[in-house]
Amino acid sequence: MFRTPRSLFRVLAIAEAITWTLLIGALIARAMGADPIVVTIAGGIHGLIFLSYGATAILVAFNQRWGVGPAVLAIVSAVIPYATIPVEIWLQRSGRLEGQWRLEATDDPRDATWYDRCMRFFLNRAWLLAIVIVGAIVALYVVLLLVGPPGGR
Repeated sequence: MFRTPRSLFRVLAIAEAITWTLLIGALIARAMGADPIVVTIAGGIHGLIFLSYGATAILVAFNQRWGVGPAVLAIVSAVIPYATIPVEIWLQRSGRLEGQWRLEATDDPRDATWYDRCMRFFLNRAWLLAIVIVGAIVALYVVLLLVGPPGGR
């Protein structure tokens, strides 16, 4: 399904925008008298997708060898409602999402770096990469739940 970095990034960028709609709708519903649990549920879903998008942006940035600017922009775009969509379009149009997963080393000297070797190791073991990413997202999600919601309780 996610045979290219572009396809994975695009799905998560769209999912992030959809969960913004869910969260904003829940906030409006609460303001109109709905049970506050709707915000808790929508916020939880949004938080999980937000973290997943961030992890995806980091992985794709390393794979595509983006500079710091595009990588930070991609990650920060998740904080602004719906900004992941125009950022994804810009990344696509600028050619930053073109290409395949880098599964093999090439003559490029950057392929010899420890983080490129590590990335290739995990990309060649997609099931292990998925476990590591899901584990990291769940751990961070739990920590954030313990810290509390943005703006306090």
